[in-house]
Amino acid sequence: MLEVKNLNVSYGVIPVLHDVSLSIRENELVALLGSNGAGKSTLLNTIQGIIKPSSGSILFLGKPIQNLPTHKIIAVGIAQVPEGRRLFPYMTVKENLLLGAYPGKAWQTKQESMEWVMELFPILKERAYMPSRLLSGGEQQMLTIGRGLMAQPRLLMVDEPSLGLAPVIQDHLYQTLGKLRQSKITILLPEQNALRALGIANRGYVMQDGKIVLEGNAASLMQSDLVKKAYLGR
Repeated sequence: MLEVKNLNVSYGVIPVLHDVSLSIRENELVALLGSNGAGKSTLLNTIQGIIKPSSGSILFLGKPIQNLPTHKIIAVGIAQVPEGRRLFPYMTVKENLLLGAYPGKAWQTKQESMEWVMELFPILKERAYMPSRLLSGGEQQMLTIGRGLMAQPRLLMVDEPSLGLAPVIQDHLYQTLGKLRQSKITILLPEQNALRALGIANRGYVMQDGKIVLEGNAASLMQSDLVKKAYLGR
């Protein structure tokens, strides 16, 4: 579904991503492990068209997208759930969700999509008319994921979903991410929490200093000395 080939990205004259290559097959959940500053968010922003690469290619469903503007990349089926939630704080839960349904044909089925999102996250139905700034951190994260789902993406990129959340909220979020695969949504999951991410992923990549340094299926990465030392504290 997605193929990134030899991607290089710079901020001005400073190189950030170095010959990054990865692939994601349809209906997979692929983890992208890395610490703060490893380049995970930069990679997502480049796939989403927010940042333009200096070289390399990004293919989605076999077609190059690295030169498309962001709104067209969303329309072809890629949506990003950003780190740090980034909601519209004075808009209600329902209004934030509706904003996610603007691209492509998603607006035509916005009501069905909203009902589905509220089934995934029942608390959002209870809070539908509450300003998003009054939600708890976990509820805001659910709303951010729900907003991404309203675009009806083929590929959902969820950036650091467990960041700053209590373990019980993380449990619920990760159970829901696991369920999304049954809905034929492919997921790219950048995370520092390797134990959580590899617990539901099919495969994974490890990124350090803007480079992919390791890849493999989830079970093999869990046994990797690099992953154990850097992310599992073993």
